[in-house]
Amino acid sequence: MRRADRLFEIIQHLRGGRRTTARALADALEVSPRTIYRDIADLMATGVPISGEAGYGYVMEAGHDIPPLMFTRDEIVALVTGARIARAWGGATMARAAEEALIKIAEVLPPDARAQAEAVEVHSMSPGLTQDVRERIDGIEAGICDRAVLRLSYADAAGNPTERQVRPLGLWFWGKVWTLIAWCELREDFRMFRLDRIVAMDRTGARFKPDQGRSLRAFYARMEAEGKGQMPG
Repeated sequence: MRRADRLFEIIQHLRGGRRTTARALADALEVSPRTIYRDIADLMATGVPISGEAGYGYVMEAGHDIPPLMFTRDEIVALVTGARIARAWGGATMARAAEEALIKIAEVLPPDARAQAEAVEVHSMSPGLTQDVRERIDGIEAGICDRAVLRLSYADAAGNPTERQVRPLGLWFWGKVWTLIAWCELREDFRMFRLDRIVAMDRTGARFKPDQGRSLRAFYARMEAEGKGQMPG
């Protein structure tokens, strides 16, 4: 959990004048009590009216709450549209998270803004996105985060099979097709792989260290220098 999310959750637990111990908060948020002590000290320093002490518990003054999120209409349209596109075209986990995000956005918006969000008539359908591709999106995104070397069984445009070990660097969405940007250990160069042509994928168990010459930034620099930006065939 990101620290910003944890601070938000601490405030949520303390809302309404409920006294809560650091141990209870630590158990609920799966961190150490020491982390909770530090987070509460930081919240108090920013003006959140929390009182209490270690061993006794903490309470937030009644009536204090997080101010409602304020967005312009254009921002609401962008947020709702983005979440709906992620729900339609993202990975399986990403789609579920987008659905939850839409629910949370609706819950925290003031009534007028909530009505604006519900009135956004921008939708997206993904009839060609299979469950296998959705799961690969999630697996690749996690591999990028973990810097995990992936093993791919891949078929090119002619259906010729190939086996690759790659360092996953990024995902590109082209409107209907997702591609993986990776450093290919076999070719010792950058390659792009269409996710709908990945026959099988798993982790090798190895991890790679950041390498400036094999990074996504280096890939972008080469693409810009060569004037390329087209989806692989």
